[in-house]
Amino acid sequence: MFWKVKMSLRSRPLFKLTIEVHTPIDLGPCPAGGRQIFAVSGGRFVGERLRGQICPLIGSDLLVARQDGTFRQDVRMLLLTDDGAKVLMTYSGVRRASAEVVARLARGEAVDPSEYYLRTVPFFETSSSEYAWLNGVVSIGLGARASGGVEYDVFEVL
Repeated sequence: MFWKVKMSLRSRPLFKLTIEVHTPIDLGPCPAGGRQIFAVSGGRFVGERLRGQICPLIGSDLLVARQDGTFRQDVRMLLLTDDGAKVLMTYSGVRRASAEVVARLARGEAVDPSEYYLRTVPFFETSSSEYAWLNGVVSIGLGARASGGVEYDVFEVL
């Protein structure tokens, strides 16, 4: 039986995330695809309800280039809020683009985000009572490659 319920996807901004990364470590062809590791070297997040820095000691993106041309992300990082809370942020995501755009990105060229698809699904974990609400949030990140890293607009799905 199908329910006739009117539903729509609603969201509100959670924060803008700017991630800085070290030069990637290329592992080469692995069983899942071409694997690179991007160690997080820092960054910031800024939003109305939380803001702070990305811990430069804890974080990496285990990126895999799949046979179908898509890139899959597996990211973990520690967010340090300006008021002292620690928030573990994990996300997976997909980046896809034409071969020409992938080559431009690989060369470090600035490419307009409208020319490729970069979406993530972040989740959060914290013991902070102030930010405990994050433990129950589903979010979506819209991303763009930036010089030395990546930027995301992260939205809480309501």
